[in-house]
Amino acid sequence: MNRVYVGRFVALTCALGSLATCMNVSADERDAAIRPTERIALFDGKSLDGFYTWLKDTQYEDPKQVFRVTDGMLHVTGDGLGAVVTNDEYRDYHCVIEFKWGPRAWPNRTDRARDSGLLVHSVGADGAYNGTWMPSLEAQIIEGGMGDFILVTGNDKDGNPVPLSLTCETDRDRDGEVIWKEGGKRETFDLENRARINWWGRDPDWDDVIGFHGARDLDSPTDQWNRMDVICDGGHVEVYVNGTKANEGFDAFPSYGRLQLQTELAELFVRRWELWPLDGAPQPAAPQQ
Repeated sequence: MNRVYVGRFVALTCALGSLATCMNVSADERDAAIRPTERIALFDGKSLDGFYTWLKDTQYEDPKQVFRVTDGMLHVTGDGLGAVVTNDEYRDYHCVIEFKWGPRAWPNRTDRARDSGLLVHSVGADGAYNGTWMPSLEAQIIEGGMGDFILVTGNDKDGNPVPLSLTCETDRDRDGEVIWKEGGKRETFDLENRARINWWGRDPDWDDVIGFHGARDLDSPTDQWNRMDVICDGGHVEVYVNGTKANEGFDAFPSYGRLQLQTELAELFVRRWELWPLDGAPQPAAPQQ
């Protein structure tokens, strides 16, 4: 059975009632996920305690130390494809992550836009997407596209497609690509209608070249710090880049799960990665340089 047919079959059976079963199972698992009541430092500045790693080539082993601690920072060397993954699942939180690009990039992206991503609501099998990432909702971290939404598809541990979905208020840019527009037409994106939801100001002339920076881009110059706030309140997800709201979605499914930080052939340094309760988090803001 090919992937397209499987996706349609899942969508149809969910529409006929299986989704209710999925929802019920997910509801029980969601209740078991951690809901922060105080600040949780995912990265403690000293170790990778609380995480495991997954790499496409070596799975749970990291022989090249793609993920390491350097000078009190989580250092993603970029030499590979995969992620550092939280051991625990979380729900209903305000995530703050501060990061900057390093100078290194790896084949075949040495001349391409520096790329990573924060994947939230991660459930299912490790490496289910092309042997690389767990099914999830990605808040994109890429030069010129910071804050885009991507549905990272894949199977659960029983081999069944995870029925991901997200509803957004949308418009289309000059080239017909989906962009987030507050108050725009509501569209639901899922296995049947999967699309990248670009942040509202993404340059329609974006090019996959190293150092790309559009006129309205929210991300800092390459060697400066960025801050991304990802606020997950039930199925409502908001993304802020350096204090400005970049994207928003509703009715996310699933609405809980692990967090993954990608390695995608570009070097990245993280100095702050924490979860806050929704009613006690700092306001989104630009980071100190």
